[in-house]
Amino acid sequence: MIYYKSELEIEKIRDACKIVREVLNVLYDKIEEGLPTIELDKEAEKLCKKYKARPAFKGYGGFPKSVCVSLNEEVVHGIPSSKKIIKKGDLVKIDFGVEYKGFYGDAAFTKIVGKPNKKKLKLVKATKEALDNAINQAVIGNRLGKLSDTVEKTVKKYGFSVVRKFVGHGIGRNLHEEPQVPNFGDPNNGVIIKKGLVIAIEPMVNEGTFEVDILKDGWTAVTRDRKLSAHFEHTVAVTDNGPDILTL
Repeated sequence: MIYYKSELEIEKIRDACKIVREVLNVLYDKIEEGLPTIELDKEAEKLCKKYKARPAFKGYGGFPKSVCVSLNEEVVHGIPSSKKIIKKGDLVKIDFGVEYKGFYGDAAFTKIVGKPNKKKLKLVKATKEALDNAINQAVIGNRLGKLSDTVEKTVKKYGFSVVRKFVGHGIGRNLHEEPQVPNFGDPNNGVIIKKGLVIAIEPMVNEGTFEVDILKDGWTAVTRDRKLSAHFEHTVAVTDNGPDILTL
């Protein structure tokens, strides 16, 4: 069942999203060559305490850390570790969320460490563009499938593929709510978007095949062909005035 939010509830979700953005801004600046990924998790934990927010991912389904840090061919759900060191040229994906006063926010970004090559720049550009284009479809009266189809068409234009195993989601009083927000689909299918819908839109885009494998840690998803993957995410509310990006 889809739970549509009031304007007051959207403002409370926005408060959580502001904390997510503050933390992600700090983590973005902190990413550098030679940094163990566990340091990003420690920084996020410290900032959550400062803002009196709870890391949404820690303990969720048994996930052991507060931040997902995924490198290169890792698509999502990478576990921060003192043994995983960021290298020059790495594609670093950070996915992070918080619960603040009973409401959730969730966002993700991809950063290229050091001087990027054309291939990585193209992949990151395609993923970010897919997110932006999808957000523009989050308007009253559209079907959710239009949003999903927009992601896939944008990505295919660049010659890449969208991950199908993992999708975006509704968000609010829970981290994951209905509806699911796939990054592929029929533009004429899916629920009709209504005012008060709040969703986390998150294209995960692979350089090669859309298929993924899960590593032995039970969490880290990697591209089956071990080619690169990129990921961006925003929490977005549907309003009378169009999409409102709460994690900006």
